[in-house]
Amino acid sequence: MLKRFLSYYKPHKKMLALDMLASLLISVIGMVYPIVTNKMLNEYIPNKMYSTIVWAGLLVLSMYAFRMFLNYFVQYYGHLIGVKMQSQMRCDLFAHLQKLPFKFYDNNETGKIMTRITSDLFEVCELAHHGPENLLISSVMIVLSFLYLISIDWILTLIIFACVPILVIVTFHYRKAMMNAFDDRRKSNAIINASVESSVTGIRVTKAYTNSAVEVEKFQKGDEEFVDASRRAYNAMAKFHASTSFVTEVFNVFILIAGGLFLYSGRISFGDYSTFIVSVNLFIHPVNTLIGFMEQFQNGVSGFKRFTEIMEVDPEIEADDAVELKDVNGVIEFKNVTYSYDETKEVLHNVDLKLEKGRKLALVGPSGGGKTTLCHLLPNFYRLEDGKGEILIDGVDIRKMTLESIRANIGIVQQDVFLFVGTIRDNILYGRPDATEEEMMEAAKRANIHDYIMTLEKGYDTEIGERGVKLSGGQKQRLSIARVFLKDPAILILDEATSALDNTTEVLIQQALDELCKGRTTFVVAHRLSTIRNADEIAVIIDGKIAERGTHEELIAANGTYKSLYALQFRDNDVIDLE
Repeated sequence: MLKRFLSYYKPHKKMLALDMLASLLISVIGMVYPIVTNKMLNEYIPNKMYSTIVWAGLLVLSMYAFRMFLNYFVQYYGHLIGVKMQSQMRCDLFAHLQKLPFKFYDNNETGKIMTRITSDLFEVCELAHHGPENLLISSVMIVLSFLYLISIDWILTLIIFACVPILVIVTFHYRKAMMNAFDDRRKSNAIINASVESSVTGIRVTKAYTNSAVEVEKFQKGDEEFVDASRRAYNAMAKFHASTSFVTEVFNVFILIAGGLFLYSGRISFGDYSTFIVSVNLFIHPVNTLIGFMEQFQNGVSGFKRFTEIMEVDPEIEADDAVELKDVNGVIEFKNVTYSYDETKEVLHNVDLKLEKGRKLALVGPSGGGKTTLCHLLPNFYRLEDGKGEILIDGVDIRKMTLESIRANIGIVQQDVFLFVGTIRDNILYGRPDATEEEMMEAAKRANIHDYIMTLEKGYDTEIGERGVKLSGGQKQRLSIARVFLKDPAILILDEATSALDNTTEVLIQQALDELCKGRTTFVVAHRLSTIRNADEIAVIIDGKIAERGTHEELIAANGTYKSLYALQFRDNDVIDLE
């Protein structure tokens, strides 16, 4: 983990070196005051060297002015290094998220992922900036003050520094407790963010069911966990600070007693005694800085640990010798395919299917039978394990193809349409970002949405809101179809594409889908059986197995499951045509 963290300093090593040099000079300049103080009390004032006193004061002033510039440099450029490192980590994490398989998103809530990208990495940024500076400045100040004090009186110095081992012991004693407590606090914070994200996204459902009180209760439960985790974290931190503060304050007691006795016995002069008091404070300050740094260190380490947890999740697997899928005919074959999302239950069992170029296959059957899983396996969203069958496109196993080339040749229209925040133009062009204006409009026309768009004040530049909230269900669906028209894939998957629409809108959508299917090999997952009567073949899937296959007429004549489903769906009609 340390090696990964240090690698993010590499692009900024020159600026980091300057930052460390400035920090070192700040530490060295910090020793000017006690040295000048000692000279003042022991030489300049007793010998009435008035001009030297003035020049010494001006020297200290000029050094402090220079240190002001150094402090500005360290604060500004040091933070800039931290922000750039945070930015690189955030970009790396986001890019890695794009490569993770669907299973990762099945098991991780969006709000928790967002926490790792935002607040967790902010703490890492603070550690990246303040960590090296605090360690260098404080360490140098401690060493220099120790060497200077020992040059005045080594016995008094050793007496005072006898407290250091006690401070180290106290620090390490509370370090583990603080780390665990702050790690729990971050997890609780992620739970709150996940709750907020879920509640805000589903606010319309909440209001529709008047369940605001339920959401508040859920949020409060997460918030209580956060408060409890924070209580434990701050309890550990309070014990740490209280103990270390007591130890550092003992330094002053030691200098007061031991220094007073040494001064009384004539071992040291009043000037040396005064210098000790000033220098010990210069020693105590960096010690306190290091103590305070421990809290920041725990926060940063916890944040970076959570960052690496995701970065170490294996991305989607692609064969080393994977080939690109080109010049697609669209012949698709499932050979003895068996699949399960976990070890408890098989979703598909020994499925065999073959679909020739340009043909349309409809998948029907009860919910949970495995229809959508088949559609997810084809673009390799979920990887088929070795020994569990094969999925072929134009005779080549999809596991031997690059993921990007497979998905570039497959278009998907789902029941739950996802539109991005932005304009209508942005969402249609998502199908092919380099498309021309004419191509975009042609896609919209073929999807039966162009005429509606032109009635809007800003046309294609109309903002659609989060997830297309400003559009109706049918409009969103037609936008998604336009997006697929623009992509122009050889293979098409329609997953319950019209099941949530009213009859009038369904007619418009169905016309667009029929146009979209022309010349493409198509899988249709259908809830409304009336929409797939013209499919080239229909497969009835029950409990992960193909129970029946054939055309609409053949399946009706077979008097099996399909006929029962069809009759059930149209039971309210006065006339049911089953012939």
